[in-house]
Amino acid sequence: MSKPVELTDSNFNSEVLQSDQPVLVDFWAEWCGPCRMVGPVVEELAGDYEGKLKVGKVDVDSNPQVSMQYGIRSIPSLLIFKNGEVVDQIVGAVPKAQLQKHVDKQL
Repeated sequence: MSKPVELTDSNFNSEVLQSDQPVLVDFWAEWCGPCRMVGPVVEELAGDYEGKLKVGKVDVDSNPQVSMQYGIRSIPSLLIFKNGEVVDQIVGAVPKAQLQKHVDKQL
């Protein structure tokens, strides 16, 4: 089963922007309650979409550069990247079915 990739300021470019498949990026923090609710859903999606979608997580406390670059002001924020561009954004804890709809639109 596929697990989310740990994304950092230093590997974001190669893992996300240069990816040949769409990437779902979860911007989160350890202290954020809603982030902890979305976390298991994001991990499930990594398995559900293995081979079709790359899934990664950015700890906003440890990686302020990439968080600022994409204007992350509230977490959890989930961005979907395609060909290096943000094509969709979901802010807040949402149910798995709603996340799947956003992902399916981009595949």
